Amino acid sequence: MFSKVFVALTLASTAFATVFVTAPVASSTFSAGKENTIRWQESGEAPTLAEFGPARISIYAGNSQQQTLLQAIETNIDVSKESSVTFTPDASIGPNGSEYFIRFESLSLKDDKQPQFPALAFSAKFTLEGMTGVFNATVASQIAGQATAPLASVRPASTTASATSSATSKASTSASTSATSTPSSGAMAINAGFAGALLSALIGATMF
Repeated sequence: MFSKVFVALTLASTAFATVFVTAPVASSTFSAGKENTIRWQESGEAPTLAEFGPARISIYAGNSQQQTLLQAIETNIDVSKESSVTFTPDASIGPNGSEYFIRFESLSLKDDKQPQFPALAFSAKFTLEGMTGVFNATVASQIAGQATAPLASVRPASTTASATSSATSKASTSASTSATSTPSSGAMAINAGFAGALLSALIGATMF
């Protein structure tokens, strides 16, 4: 049995994302059990990819405040030295659908507004097909909250993290308030000022 942790994000008004994701985009469909490629380039805005540096890359689902790690793809890849990564989606992490997005989490760069937390960047939401899993109640609730979750400059008073158990996740995770995670030891509670980037992901902006 594997566990999932949802990530509660405090939102700030700054759109701060250096990783410009060129694949997947909103029209992309990736197939479970087959090799698919994530690609990125410089966004043209600060910070540079060199400043973003080594990063974790993972598949998530959720909304602008709460996200669940579904599959870890890379735990330490320098986005300034690489421009793509090929991976195979795990069919068991969820159902067929377009509620998935890629999240980049810098291992070295911090949020300029809240430096105790890492810099983040997101792809557009994209479709996964050939899936055999189901979303648990936590993930389903987060996805349902996309229409109501505060966006833009809203800053919740506090954030929380809670763990749920699900056989659909291949990333064993444990709740933590530290800014570290690995495929075996997990996602963590964070808050970060990346509302603009995540809003683009959640509405399927074609620029990502």
